[in-house]
This record gives sequence, C-alpha cells and structure tokens, in this order.
Amino acid sequence: MGPPNDTTVTEFILIGLSEHPTAQSVFFWFLLVIYLISSLGNGLIIILIIADSHLHSPMYFFLCILSSVDLILSNNALPEILVNCFFYRPTISFYRCLVQMYVGLSVVGMECLLLAVMAYDRFAAICRPLHYMQIMSWRFCTSLVSVCVFFAALNTLIDGLLRPTDFCGRNVINHFACELQSFLKLACSDTHVAELFMQLASYLLLIPPFGFIVATYARIVFAVLRIRSTEGRKKAFSTCSSHITVVSVFYGTIMVMYLKPQTKHASDHDKVISLMYGVLTPTLNPLIYSLRNRDVKGAFWRVFGRKMSE
Repeated sequence: MGPPNDTTVTEFILIGLSEHPTAQSVFFWFLLVIYLISSLGNGLIIILIIADSHLHSPMYFFLCILSSVDLILSNNALPEILVNCFFYRPTISFYRCLVQMYVGLSVVGMECLLLAVMAYDRFAAICRPLHYMQIMSWRFCTSLVSVCVFFAALNTLIDGLLRPTDFCGRNVINHFACELQSFLKLACSDTHVAELFMQLASYLLLIPPFGFIVATYARIVFAVLRIRSTEGRKKAFSTCSSHITVVSVFYGTIMVMYLKPQTKHASDHDKVISLMYGVLTPTLNPLIYSLRNRDVKGAFWRVFGRKMSE
C-alpha cells in the first residue's frame, strides 16, 4: 500500500449537533438571531462612523476596524452553520474548510492585537489629553492597524505552511465549522511541529496583548483616581467601560480555548467555547458600543436626519 496523501480526503463531515435534532432546531433560531444582530449592528456602526464627521477620531477609527473584523468573523462560518442545521452530518469541501479555517485564524488574531491598540488609544486620551492628537496621529493609527494585519497574516501563513497533508480517510470533524485544533486531530502525518507552533502562537497573540491591556488600564485607573471631580472620573471610566467589557468576554473565552492543555478528541465543551468568541463576541461589540455610547447614538439620529433629543 502506498503512502496516503492529501487527495485521500476531498471533504469533511461536520458533526455539530447532528446527534441532537431537537437541540439543533433551537440552536438554529438562536444563531439566526445572533447573526442578524451581529451583521446589522456591525454594519450600522461602520456606516455611522464613515458618514458622520463627528466620529472621525482615532477612537472611532479603531472601532470601525473592529466592527469590520467582526463582520468578517461572523460571516466566515456562521451562514454555513445555519444552513447545516437542516442537514444530518453536513459536509464541507476540503479547500472550503481550509479557507474557513484560515480566515477565522486571521481575523481572531487581528482582533487580539486590535483590542490592545484600542487600550493604548484610551490611555493616550485619558493620561495624555493635551497631546492626544499629536500622539494618535492618523499616520500612527494606520501604522498600528497595518502592524496588526501583518502579524495576524504572518501567523496564518505559517499555520498554512505547517498544515498536515495526510488524513488517511479520516474526515469527521467534531465541530460546527472547520477549526484548527479539530482539523489537526484528524491528521495521520506528524503534527508535532504544527501543534507546537499553534501553542507558541497562541501564547504570543494572547499573553503579551492581554498583559499590555491590563498594564495600560492600571495606568488609566491611577490617572482617573487623581481627577478631583466626580463627574470627570465618571466620564473617564465610561469611555473605557465598553472596551473593558469586550476585552473580558473575548480574551476570557479564547484563553480558555487555546491556553489549556490539548486533548486528542474535541469535546462539546470546546465547541461551545469556540462559539463564544467566534459568534457571541461579534454580536456583543455593536450592542455594547452603541447602547452605552452617546456619540454613536447621536450619530445615528444625525445620519438619519433627526435631531438628538435632550
């Protein structure tokens, strides 16, 4: 018998909740609502920030990029997951699986770094208010975004070069969509280098940015506590609360998923956690930033031709 190669597998079977048809029906309606909120919410934020000149500032520039990333993330796999809810053990082609997996890796890596950049923006606004526009110049902002894109793309490229080639006919993915950890578990070829790099990349993309965010907000807290007026402290904290909430949800779920010891088999627990950062976070972002942000609500009424009520 000759050695197996990557032509052995031409498609993968996605388990999802196929074994639980009743739960899958409820799951469909839940995900449909999540998808509509995510797509409409992030799309609306992008439109408002582009259309309203009052939001043409570094803070909202980064928020626009974040909403764009979340829009890509929610549309990468979620529409296909919704369609798959109507099928028992649905399939996905080998190359569509790769595209779905690597696009997901890129945008998740991008979001990890972008949230750290947004923390620095808040630090500059609160701790260096008189020099804020000099520090956060448009050239510097675009450079920061470019760096985020570069490192996210580099990580994805290396993952792609290290992907396994032999599957020996094993094509059942115990997941809702193609996800790197579940993908590597199917390989017959040696995946030690790929798994080692995935673990190393997880630490590099999660620990330093998260540590930077924590250190930045520690500096912000000390600066805010020195503000004498209660109203001033309240305003300063309110500008950071939305970002802190998003960071807590996103980093909390993704760290549980990628920094824990890996097992040979995917569990239902892993599938739920991956949905938290891959589906729920893009939905929470527009809700948090729109419902708790007076500027965004004001822009909504201005763009749609109505005056902001007092």
